Amino acid sequence: MYMLVNCSNCGTALQLPPGASSIRCAICQAITPIHVAEPRHMAPPPGPINPPSPYSQTQHHGLFAPPSPYSHAPPGPPPNPHGRKKAVIIGISYKFSRHELKGCINDAKCMKYLLTNRFHFPESSIVMLTEEETDPYRIPTLYNIRMAMHWLVQGCQPGDSLVFHYSGHGSQQRDYHGEEVDGHNETLCPVDFETQGMIVDDEINATIVRPIPPGVKLHAIIDACHSGTALDLPFLCRMNRSGQYVWEDHRPQSGNWKGASGGEVISFSGCDDNQTSADTSALSKITSTGAMTFCFIQAIDQGQGTTYGSILNSMRNTIRSVGSSGPNFGGGMPAVATSLMNMLITGGNGGGRLTQEPQLTACETFDVYAKPFFL
Repeated sequence: MYMLVNCSNCGTALQLPPGASSIRCAICQAITPIHVAEPRHMAPPPGPINPPSPYSQTQHHGLFAPPSPYSHAPPGPPPNPHGRKKAVIIGISYKFSRHELKGCINDAKCMKYLLTNRFHFPESSIVMLTEEETDPYRIPTLYNIRMAMHWLVQGCQPGDSLVFHYSGHGSQQRDYHGEEVDGHNETLCPVDFETQGMIVDDEINATIVRPIPPGVKLHAIIDACHSGTALDLPFLCRMNRSGQYVWEDHRPQSGNWKGASGGEVISFSGCDDNQTSADTSALSKITSTGAMTFCFIQAIDQGQGTTYGSILNSMRNTIRSVGSSGPNFGGGMPAVATSLMNMLITGGNGGGRLTQEPQLTACETFDVYAKPFFL
């Protein structure tokens, strides 16, 4: 059963994770202790929800006819659609454009290294989308990213572990449907976003979140600006600098269901919706990487990845230690590269002050903060 409580300040109905002692309202920011709330119950949605077409609200130069998501997967030896571990890894450099980033393809390579060597994902079950790929269907265009997202969740069965990693530009668009607290949808920017458009969080949620059935787990790692709620998941873990946290209810007031169809979806993102994520060499001391991807991998590599909360704390502490030391990083991170980062051999772009705050969101109705982490 899903428990609803009314915000003690504005009266908004908030969905409460069982066992939580309080919840913050994303609208007025008031914290409602459980003992002053008047709980009421709402039954979970009856079975899987069939969302409207994720493309129905996104226009690309007047064209509304997307490719069939199941007519083909990225070519080459396709991963077993019923495999236990599948991943889509996207790194976009926007090379030769005014939007160029230095570290995103490095992020993609490091994430693949992590998944194959630490978590034993078969290489044949990982779809890599970067501009370095020679296969035209592996270039991170809007079309190919959409196909990869559909492929990731297609045929998933209980026991499967899915990973979606994105490193590239993120942005925001005006929300005209009244579903976002801040009035903006979060977006991911394919390599051809200037001509084909962006991928909106509503579409991401409809494609890789809502179809997840019972027994299947999806982890998303989104290293992009404005990425806090990039998957539109119902709960956001709002943490202060002391490590104290409270779960915010981010369900849209329209009542539309943004969770999975019984499965488990958890997302780490590089920053809050109103923040930007850094592309920097200040962390690895070797080359440019996304600050969030580096900190995520480092937390696991250094034994701090036991729970979702320990990963989030480690990521934030690493970024805060660099950000507080200023441009020269004199008192920040030690010049150390983890074993996973030693694989990087290309040059970097210098450092800068880091102010981003990695975020944790989830679709489950229980507190995942203390839950053991595994892929």
